[in-house]
Parts: sequence; structure tokens; C-alpha cells
Amino acid sequence: MAGTRAAIRYAKAILSLASDKNEAEVVNNDMKSIANTISEHNDLNQMLKSAVVKSEDKKAVLIKVFPNLNPLSLELFNVLVSNKRLEILEDTAVKYSILFDEMKGKEKATVTTAVPMTSDLEIKVLAKIKELTSKSVELENIVDESILGGFILRVGDTQYNASIANKLNKLKREFTLN
Repeated sequence: MAGTRAAIRYAKAILSLASDKNEAEVVNNDMKSIANTISEHNDLNQMLKSAVVKSEDKKAVLIKVFPNLNPLSLELFNVLVSNKRLEILEDTAVKYSILFDEMKGKEKATVTTAVPMTSDLEIKVLAKIKELTSKSVELENIVDESILGGFILRVGDTQYNASIANKLNKLKREFTLN
């Protein structure tokens, strides 16, 4: 929890600095790259969290792994090293992207379906999203066969459950109450 709060503070600071220098978009691309690379490579993740590896060695590895970063992104490495918080680099990068999207008025919507989305279902989902939010939305589809059919839409903190499994559970509860 404390690491998450710290990651948000670092992300806000770098976003503010990048926005002032009109480089927020470039830094966002760097942050996405950093977050994806760390999450995909367990060895890198373990090295960053290791108490045995020296901070300067961690920084040297990061500079080799990410040779083409914006100077502001590289400065984040320096700040995290000097504050001995390099283990929260991935969280900071993820939080930065979330804050950047919020600043741009973009939101991520997750649609869970039993089968991959068809264009017809995508139109229905986008119509429902317009009811729920006025922001532009990036759609992510997750396939979960356990919902049987329909879809579950999550936009921010709001969830709309139009799945067959949910409807069957409601019917089951109605019958057991009567």
C-alpha cells in the first residue's frame, strides 16, 4: 500500500514536469514501455526488487535495457535510485499512464465476453459506454467462458453486468426466496 501511494506521488511529479515541458506524450510512451518490459521479464522485475543488487547496478541495467528514453524518464531512474525506491518503478510507470489518460480525458473500458467480441456486440457496448461516461474510451476485450453469454462492462468504477450467468443467478435467488 505504501509503495502504491509513493508510486502515485512519483507519477504525479513526473507528469507535472513532463506537462510543463510539453513532453507528457513522449514520457507516457516511455512509461508504457517500462511497465510492459518489467511485467514481461521476471528476471528484470526480481533484480529491481532485490536487496542484494546495488542501486547503481540496477540503474546501469535499466539504462542498457532502455537506451532510447526521454531525458525526463531517465531522470525518474535517478530520483528513484537516490531515494532507494527503484522497486516501485513498474508501479510508477503504470500510475503515470493512468494519470496521463485521465488528464487527456481518456478512460479504459474492459469488456468481458464468453467469446471474442463481434462488431455487432462492440456497437452495443459502445452505446452503453456513451450512457455511462462522456470520456473517450479505449476498449479491452477479455474472454471468460464462465459468463455463458452477454457481456460485463467495466468503465472506471462502474460495472454493468449483462451476462447470462448473472441473469441465471438472479433467477435462482428469486426462486430460493419464494
